Formats: sequence, C-alpha cells, structure tokens
Amino acid sequence: MSRALTLDDLLLAGVALAAGLVAAFLLRMLLRWLGKHAGRTRWSGDDVIVDALRTVVPWAAVAGGAAAAAAVLPVTRTVQHNVNQTLSVLLIFVTTLTAARVIAGLVRTVTTSRSGVAGSATIFVNITRVLVLAIGFLIVLQTLGISIAPLLTALGVGGLAVALALQDTLANLFAGVHILASRTVQPGDYIRLSTGEEGYVEDINWRQTTVRQLSNNLVVIPNGQLAKTNMTNYTRPEQELTILVQVGVGYESDLDHVERVTTEVIAEVMTEITGALPEHEPAIRFHTFGDSRIGFTVILGVGEFSDQYRIKHEFIKRLHRRYREEGIRIPAPTRTVALQQGSVVIPHQRIDADAAAETAVAD
Repeated sequence: MSRALTLDDLLLAGVALAAGLVAAFLLRMLLRWLGKHAGRTRWSGDDVIVDALRTVVPWAAVAGGAAAAAAVLPVTRTVQHNVNQTLSVLLIFVTTLTAARVIAGLVRTVTTSRSGVAGSATIFVNITRVLVLAIGFLIVLQTLGISIAPLLTALGVGGLAVALALQDTLANLFAGVHILASRTVQPGDYIRLSTGEEGYVEDINWRQTTVRQLSNNLVVIPNGQLAKTNMTNYTRPEQELTILVQVGVGYESDLDHVERVTTEVIAEVMTEITGALPEHEPAIRFHTFGDSRIGFTVILGVGEFSDQYRIKHEFIKRLHRRYREEGIRIPAPTRTVALQQGSVVIPHQRIDADAAAETAVAD
C-alpha cells in the first residue's frame, strides 16, 4: 500500500460496489421490459439479443463497480493489476458464453425463417458455438499474458495428426455440411434411400442424420453414407405431389359412365379428406385392354407424402361402394384350365368374369 487504509476509502469502495449492483439491477429491469416489447415483434432475433444482454450487461455493471472499488482503495499496482485482470477474465468469460448463445440463436433463427436452409439442423449451430468459444478462450489467454502463437502452431501440427486419426468422423462432418449447403436434404423432408430406409429427416448434426419412419422409429444414418447413396426426396422441389391409383372395369362397362362416376367420387374425396388438394385437377386415363378388364389410372393430388395413404384408403372404399351402386363391375382375372389324361394343356381359353376364379374341366 502507498498509504494507510482509511474509513473514507472503505466508504468510497462500498459506494462504488453498491452503485455497480444497483446499476446491474436497474439494467436488468430495463432489459426485461425491452424483452416484453421484443416478444411482440415478428422477428425472433431481437428476443435472442435482448435475452443475451440481460446476462452480459448486469455482469458488466457489477464488474465495473468492483473495478471502481478496487481503484479507490490504496493498494499496490500488482494487486490492482491482478484485480483488473481477474475482472477482465470474468467479463470475457461471461461475454463469450453469451455471444456463443446469441450467435447460435441467430443462426437457428435465420435457418428456420428461410426456405431451403437447414431448419433445425444442429450442425451449423454447433459449429458456430464451438468457433465462438474457441475465440473467447484465445482472448482469455491473451489477456492473461500467455502468447497464443506457439499454441496455434501446436494446434496446427496436432490438428494434422487428429485429422488422420479421425478420417471417418471428419468425412461425416464435411458430408453433413455439403448436404446442407447443397440444399438437397433439409430437416422435415421425406426421403427414401436406395438401401430401403425412408422417413422424415429429424435432424442433421456433425456426424449423422436422424430419420423418423412412419412407424415413429428412428433410423440413424452416417452423413458420409447419406451423401453416397441414391436418394429420392419427396418434399423437394415441392411438398405437394401426385399419386396414381390403378383401377379396372369389365369390358361390358360404359366407359363414359365409368369416367363420370369416378370423377364424382374424386371430387367428393378431394373436398372431404384432410390432406387432399381440391384445387388440383384430377385426371382419369384409360390405358390397357387387359385379359379380363379395361385398366385405367386415376391421378390425385395430395399435400405431402404421408397423406397419400389416407386418401387412397378413402378413395378405394368410396369408389368400390359407388361402383356397386351403379352396377359397374370390377372383374377378377379368370382362366379355364383344360386337363387331359397324361398331360396338362397350357391355359388357353378366357371365360366370363362371372365364372369362378378357376374352373377345372376334365376329359
């Protein structure tokens, strides 16, 4: 100490520290009020920023009060330097954690607000958070007077060894970044791989892609494997898609009548079933003279991939009931099998659709 500690010094130090605490309390109340107003806006980024400031600003006020209290006390330069350095490290630590949370929150906000960008993919958020924490750590070392140049050199050499040891992990990491950057797959898409896995993409992180099947089971696929596999994305470029339903009627049917009845059933299904697209113009296309029927295809529009099962279910039920009411027959394939003693003749004669599915005729 350069002089003896007096009561006035303690009083001034207490006032400075109390001022810092009061300022922290008032600033926190102000930021809470700003947070309520930010919650009324359409952009969610201001919520993230205000929430982060509610952590940093009060701590900064407390640190400022503590630094002012230390400055008015008659302490040596070494003690003053250590106190300031400790407060600086504490403030940098809090700021780094808050900045990591803010930037990660902003990245998540941007990705969820733009179409074609990774909606809930954690890979970008995690990479951003790690980068911010690493920068904060280097700033802390520099503040403590530790040179970071040798550390960076050692990290560069060590990073090469780690890269060689973690080839598969790094391959999955860069594959995940490539998948998201190319916008071929995003969380929420329904995909089907050539290896048979299919479902909704739940998340793409630094190592793997999680796919939720329609049975609610989760399939975990390494990003490297996903990037190499042939894949069908049923959500892009548009979520809406068309489905094909194959139908057949007897040769005696009036095809104009069949088309009219089928169109009425389609209109009923499209307006009453959830997931159907009433604005989508359906199509009926006759295409085949089959063995026992005239085949045609019904083309329907659905909102997204999983809606097709519900719509097909209702359409087939209602079409079958309506055909029965209208007297339109849906014949089953039938054949006549002629048997001879000592030999079997290849089926050659078509019988009427009203006959049994198989009729044995023996000599």
